[in-house]
Amino acid sequence: MNTLRRVSARLATAVVALLLGALLLPSPARADLQNPRQDFLRASTGGLFLHWGERTAPQHTSCSGWESDVTGGGWSADYWVNEALKLHTQYLVLATFHSRLGYARPWPSAIPGSCATQRDFLGELVAAAKAKGLKVILYMTDDPQWHAEGGHEWLDSAAYSAYKGHSVDLTTRDGFGEYSYDLFFEVMDRYPDLGGFWIDNDNAYWESHNLYAQIQQKRPSYTLSNNNEDTPIMDMISNEQKTGMTPAYDYPQAVYTAQPRLTEADFKLPSSGAWWYDGTNPSVDRALTLGRLVTNAGSSVKALMAETAMVNGRFPSNQESFNNFAASYLNPIWESLHGVEGGGYMYGGLKPGFWNDGAHGVTTISKTDPDRHYVHVLTPPTTSTLRIRDNGYRIASVTNLRTGAAVSWTQSGGVLTLNGLSGWDPYDTVFKVTTAGREGILPASSYTMSASASASGHGAAAAADGSYLTYWDSNKTLPVDLTFDLGTAKKAQYIGLNQREDSVAYARSDTEQSARIKDYKVYVSNDGSSWGSAVKTGQLASRRGIQGIDLTAVNARYVRLEVDSTWAASTDITRYKRLRIDEAWIGTSYATPSTAAPPVRYEAENATYSAGSTVDSDHTGYSGTGFVNTANEVGAYVSFGVSATGGGTADLTLRYSNGTTSDRPMDISVDGIVVAAAKSFPPNGSWDSWADVTVGVPLAAGTHTVRATATTANGAPNLDHLEVREP
Repeated sequence: MNTLRRVSARLATAVVALLLGALLLPSPARADLQNPRQDFLRASTGGLFLHWGERTAPQHTSCSGWESDVTGGGWSADYWVNEALKLHTQYLVLATFHSRLGYARPWPSAIPGSCATQRDFLGELVAAAKAKGLKVILYMTDDPQWHAEGGHEWLDSAAYSAYKGHSVDLTTRDGFGEYSYDLFFEVMDRYPDLGGFWIDNDNAYWESHNLYAQIQQKRPSYTLSNNNEDTPIMDMISNEQKTGMTPAYDYPQAVYTAQPRLTEADFKLPSSGAWWYDGTNPSVDRALTLGRLVTNAGSSVKALMAETAMVNGRFPSNQESFNNFAASYLNPIWESLHGVEGGGYMYGGLKPGFWNDGAHGVTTISKTDPDRHYVHVLTPPTTSTLRIRDNGYRIASVTNLRTGAAVSWTQSGGVLTLNGLSGWDPYDTVFKVTTAGREGILPASSYTMSASASASGHGAAAAADGSYLTYWDSNKTLPVDLTFDLGTAKKAQYIGLNQREDSVAYARSDTEQSARIKDYKVYVSNDGSSWGSAVKTGQLASRRGIQGIDLTAVNARYVRLEVDSTWAASTDITRYKRLRIDEAWIGTSYATPSTAAPPVRYEAENATYSAGSTVDSDHTGYSGTGFVNTANEVGAYVSFGVSATGGGTADLTLRYSNGTTSDRPMDISVDGIVVAAAKSFPPNGSWDSWADVTVGVPLAAGTHTVRATATTANGAPNLDHLEVREP
């Protein structure tokens, strides 16, 4: 992949834009932090990155010869889609129009200028992916500098000039910009089901002709991703593989753009060698690859995994072997990686580690159930104990997700402790943690915030407004104070902090530390003017995720956090003295264990179901041994026999998958009485994605029959299991 940063020659094209823009072009593209077109990416865990073209080994210089060898070798779109499914990915990025792969276009193009095939490989891939609920994103480069790579001229300026009716030099930035600009529109016309474009940097010609606004106008469902440069009008920033982190798999440490910006990390599965097939078959480091996938999921970062397709499309044997391994390895823990957000950041959840005794990993939290958490231990502790900051959650149960075995645990002093641990998985030991809400945290509505310094538009109130879309910015002022006015004297046990993760986080040098809190003091006051001596002085570690400052419990109306320094070096003019906090809160007491019983799971494949239904396992991510696929008809059902101890309203949670574009509502009944008529089970992205729908129902002690019955001719969604949680 080309990582060279360039400075575009913008002056001439900017003049053209001023002359033509208002008359010929749509309004400028907006910088949408969140937009419905991004939903499929935000719902994804990752994608498969494919660099493939004329210069795939053995290099071809004849476009027709390359196409002949591709077809003769048995290329199949279904093969790529099936390999992507083995990796549990939801999209593919196809990089053939690549500056160092011969600028090949795998579709029949009416625009001359570089290799274009007669067979519509792109169209076949888009159709095959759509059939399996995946999307294809097309890579586009802006860079002509490799036009003579390998001693062969890959661009045909004469043919394109004849086509355009004026002279165009494709080896120049403006000439190549005009050529590639035309290709964007050809692709948009031909492939309405394409997922979008993955763009390797910008071109001044595109910018002056307002290309991105036109894409959004012509194909509002397309997404735009940009490589390495965080261009605001793009939907997603993709950060290319970095090294030097400790642990090596903790790739998100190198991400410099703050969430909730849609962010992707792209990395090679054979971590050595080229991005494309060069004739070699390097091994795939399972620990490194799985570690990157898991830590990305634990940071709400999409994992774009690159494999090196050969001329016939197949992957070298070591990559195929890894894909086969991943297909079976990921399935039992898939619920902890898909349909989740990174835990310990803006979405809640337990604190990610560096934990105790050398342990390290991440946590995830269900998007649909804020009380369902997962702890991923990638590097086990040297002892049999794991200690995790509980972030105020009341722990109800802990199990090993792979085995279902209960785990011994205690909770006190703001810490969840798992005891007697052994038999660690070689790559990712996952603990499922069920909680019963948070405890001992003052609601933000009960107090006000102030600060000694704030940047415009980022005042102190944003640090306690409950919104991850806002943050307090100290305006590069240190020391700086952030003060809580609790209204009346209240107990303060600890301060919780969620710092904004928007700068490089790993220390390859002093100038690559993040601007996280380093030295701090905590003061309290009852009148807001007399503060006395600090009640706590200390230093926070330069670590990602929530931080807690524990206090000897005090009663006061005002609590002030004074930040004296951050970890950013004075030589780093961008980050030095910068401090940004998404949320800060006061804990009045530590959370205590919950006495509520954990939910009981009933697998759909063990239930009773209507005629024409089947138990299938051809989609990933299910629990148990499979899922129920009902007939497509009104009245199709799955019926569960459940037991209850009684005593209040129970939550009935159905886990389902609906890979269509239409709702599949169901009547939910208990003992023959409908308790939720035509309950919505909306589309959730793909048949490999799973979501939850919960209905609260009073359940008396005893056995009951819970039935989900389709109300439309489309039948029910695929049903995985029912969980019953009693109060």
